[in-house]
Amino acid sequence: MLSQTKHFRQRIIKYSQNHTVTETAIRFKVSRKTVHKWLKRYDGTLASLEDRSHRPKSSPKAHTAEEIKRIKRCLKKHKWHDLILSFQDMREKYDYNRSYGGFKRIAAKLRADKPTKSKKKRKPKPYKRADYIGQKIQIDVKFVPSYCVVDGKKYYEYIAVDECSRWAYRQMYDEHSTYSSYQFLLELIKHAPFPIREVQTDNGSEFTNALLVVKAKHKTLFEAALEQLDIKYHRIRVATPRHNGKVERQNRQDEERFYRYMKMYSLEDGRKQLAVYQKKSNNYIKTCLNFQSPNQVVEK
Repeated sequence: MLSQTKHFRQRIIKYSQNHTVTETAIRFKVSRKTVHKWLKRYDGTLASLEDRSHRPKSSPKAHTAEEIKRIKRCLKKHKWHDLILSFQDMREKYDYNRSYGGFKRIAAKLRADKPTKSKKKRKPKPYKRADYIGQKIQIDVKFVPSYCVVDGKKYYEYIAVDECSRWAYRQMYDEHSTYSSYQFLLELIKHAPFPIREVQTDNGSEFTNALLVVKAKHKTLFEAALEQLDIKYHRIRVATPRHNGKVERQNRQDEERFYRYMKMYSLEDGRKQLAVYQKKSNNYIKTCLNFQSPNQVVEK
């Protein structure tokens, strides 16, 4: 844009060499004063046709260094946030007689020049992957989308994913409780083609009472079953679903591959459809498994 402006002014000057100033002004739709200005400034180079700084040569009404120092002091007193109180302090203590708008402009400049502390980037701890199949199983609960349900009831899908092989097991329930978690655990142990060493879940009340003040010391049916079966139980940190990332990713894939195209009319119907998908899903290849399926990894 700046280059076009310079060439436009150069065309004005070249045209004026063979025509009068009035004709030039009419031809390029500028004032005669503008033509005279660029003729006087032109020295044969495009650089002379550039816009000059519009900054005033002198600012007699500008804030003095002492005023800026006092403004900085008042802003610091009020934590750099309450401008109106800082302005009031300036008027009462130092007889500041300038406008509030001018005070805000100076405050904005001082705030922009203020050095800010750079926040340290969070470095996540390296996650140790499972060394063998069954070492750790991630379990989660997914709400069956309402657009899949015809009878208007609420249903819940429990899902378990093995960290090493990504082998997954799913089951659907009409209750979101520790009893359903207990039933799912028994079904998981029954269908898993390998022994389970450790189970990892979030802090939901369907799994644990750890976050409940009243029942914190009482173990749920799910926790008691794990202790009885000699399976380690690990709870992830609060509000960190990324620690259960493998099962969360599987939930998203199930949404795209199964629930988006499914309609269920009852719990039995939903379980039948989920069982069909269950058999297929463990045969789908995954990039994280070097383009092998979970069943192939388990078999090896």
